[in-house]
Amino acid sequence: MRASRIGKRLALALAAVMAVGAAQVWAAAGGAPVTAARLTAAAPAEWLGHGRDYYEQRFSPLARISQANVKSLGLAWHFDFGERQGLEATPLVHDGVIYVSTDFSEVWAFDARTGRKLWDYKPGTQYWQINTCCSPINRGVALWGDKVFVGALDGRLIALNAKTGKVVWSTQTFPKDTRLSITGAPRVIKGVVVIGNGGAELGVRGFVAGYDAQTGKQKWKFYTVPGKSGDDGQVSDAAMKIARPTWPGGNPSGFGGGTPWDGMAYDPELDLLYVGVGNGSPWNAAVRSPGGGDNLFLGSVIAIRPETGQYVWHFQETPGDSWDYTSTQPIILADLKINGQLRKTLLHAPKNGFFYVLDRATGRFIQGKNYGPMNWATGLDANGRPIENPAARYGDTKKPFVASPGPGGAHDWQPMSFSPKTGLVYIPATESNYLYIDDPTEGGAGPTRLGYNTGSGAFSAVTRLPSQGPAPANINEGVAGADAATPRSAYILAWDPLKQEARFRVPMLKTFNGGLLSTAGGLVFGGNGANEFAAYNDATGERLWTFDTQTGVLAGPASYELDGVQYVALMAGWGGTVAPYGGLTDANGPARLMVFKLGGRDKLPPKPPYQRPPINPPAQTVSIAEIDKGAALFARNCQRCHGGNAIGGGLGPTGPADLRRSPFIQAQAAFDQVVSKGALQHQGMAAFGAELDTGMTQALRAYIIHQANQTKTIN
Repeated sequence: MRASRIGKRLALALAAVMAVGAAQVWAAAGGAPVTAARLTAAAPAEWLGHGRDYYEQRFSPLARISQANVKSLGLAWHFDFGERQGLEATPLVHDGVIYVSTDFSEVWAFDARTGRKLWDYKPGTQYWQINTCCSPINRGVALWGDKVFVGALDGRLIALNAKTGKVVWSTQTFPKDTRLSITGAPRVIKGVVVIGNGGAELGVRGFVAGYDAQTGKQKWKFYTVPGKSGDDGQVSDAAMKIARPTWPGGNPSGFGGGTPWDGMAYDPELDLLYVGVGNGSPWNAAVRSPGGGDNLFLGSVIAIRPETGQYVWHFQETPGDSWDYTSTQPIILADLKINGQLRKTLLHAPKNGFFYVLDRATGRFIQGKNYGPMNWATGLDANGRPIENPAARYGDTKKPFVASPGPGGAHDWQPMSFSPKTGLVYIPATESNYLYIDDPTEGGAGPTRLGYNTGSGAFSAVTRLPSQGPAPANINEGVAGADAATPRSAYILAWDPLKQEARFRVPMLKTFNGGLLSTAGGLVFGGNGANEFAAYNDATGERLWTFDTQTGVLAGPASYELDGVQYVALMAGWGGTVAPYGGLTDANGPARLMVFKLGGRDKLPPKPPYQRPPINPPAQTVSIAEIDKGAALFARNCQRCHGGNAIGGGLGPTGPADLRRSPFIQAQAAFDQVVSKGALQHQGMAAFGAELDTGMTQALRAYIIHQANQTKTIN
């Protein structure tokens, strides 16, 4: 007992010393509060906002690192976070301190010169992973005054003291009986902290809200889709008068989706906040809105007043979305000369595959074109509305459709960058197809509410019930390239927003890439799933420098300057929505923050070998009907984390488990301890006891054993 008390005292003393050290570093650097003026002016030496400044261009005016000397770029310092489920945050840098977030909404602060950890904060959100569609990642924090703000996975908006990491206030942004979650980075405008949420796949109604930065008190709430009844008593009521007629017959489910889980930007001159709105719930429009309609504000960009939440305008990119074509992808604001006139524009490359140039004062469509292959639409009309392929409406036609792009989109959340120097937008683009089969019974059963056959499409292949045999090679009759098993491909796309054409493409070595940064040094920085961080010529795409990160890269880099030295900072750690891809296990590796400078001499330790557990399942003793039942349950409940066909991307916290290799399938009792009772909840594997009864978990285990035996037989 005495030893325990002494240990606790030592731990408290150490924490106090670290807090004092953090405060000293912050004060020594000046400790200047972050203000609207600083965010608007955006000093080149700092990275104060998610996209550096309010315009979110992710362009650094720093040029000490250039095409001429980038080959001498080296690692200045690094910090390993241990096993993680994916790092997607962009580092923020202010007064010599780097602030980052990791999975499960943890926040860390480091001395930006040396990498010394100043403090960390862990909100303990592992229990909430059951209420996420995809993973417990977090895309970053926000700075304002002397505070750091983070949106926690379980819906808390938390203000931390920037010097010490101590909680100043915490506000619950949604009721705990909903399946909303927060993975995006907050924005702070005029003392208002703005945050959205995710979870459209789980049957929710999305909203974005503003909170007082000093107190955490909610100032306004803007619902993005109408509810069951007419008046919510919120600032969005006026906007819902516009939206409700686009849901003929109303919104019978009461949720509807529309979660604004990522992209935002702000124009200080126009005083407009731009918010990207997500997909519908269920996905299938025929199930979600049987009367048809455009279903505003799904798949839209909306402009609102940041202090009040007042609606100003909207532009819908995917009317009546049925394919998870969210508009939550990063938004960039840029002034472009179009037809001899300087225009305030909003640039957007959402999932649906079209690149949009909008007038950001009015929301009017200026021009647009597809930036990648697609078959769900043939183009945009004069008003920017997609010209749909009628066959794409699988819920209306009741015929399967393989859509291109798939629900991962032609561009997802990975940050793109705009360079005023070249006039190009650099997009982390992807190509994929996905099989949709109408199934109204999937509209409300289980945790996922999609309205299509959840066993029809998968991350890396087409999931089929064991009794069904292989999927047809080509579901879409007469649609070119509509192979349901077409693999993803990824590349950096340099897009000219004026000419609406590609300047160049840089293929990735693997099927995923991370976010991008462009600089005044003529460089584009970005990572990929091949454990590579690279610098490219911003005019030609030539690869000028590479670094082995030992793990896949998803996040976007940032650049800053201290004492006349330019640095590039990157969070590297495989996971997130790509973790279930079974073919990319070599991307699993140490999750870390890495900072580079010219002449940097730090070295990474040798990468530990990836130990892929053997597949050694027990014998299968149940009927094919029981396995089929398990397959359907797996697709609905488990596939989003553990991969299509139960082929996962890892085993353990670094990537949701490839369950064919799990020791827990050896015995039903052990399996139920994890699946039903939450034995691994501390690692994010929540208890599904409220979702799955004993018969269901038995069927699930039977399906996983079947898949494991099938793999073992093939291999």
